[in-house]
Amino acid sequence: MRADLIAKLRFFVKARKLTQARAAELFGVSQSRVSDLIRGKWQKFRLEMPILLATRAGMHVRIKTVV
Repeated sequence: MRADLIAKLRFFVKARKLTQARAAELFGVSQSRVSDLIRGKWQKFRLEMPILLATRAGMHVRIKTVV
């Protein structure tokens, strides 16, 4: 789930042609965190962080649980 959400965030940044600095402003994080995101270093993120970034970007996140 974490890797999928990070992939969607990477697509969001690239599709809007955002610089890492502009994406960092939008997400409210440092440019180095955006760099980790763009490089696909999903292991550096806990699940809460990509959810927060997606929310700040105006994306809607829905978590489904399977039992």
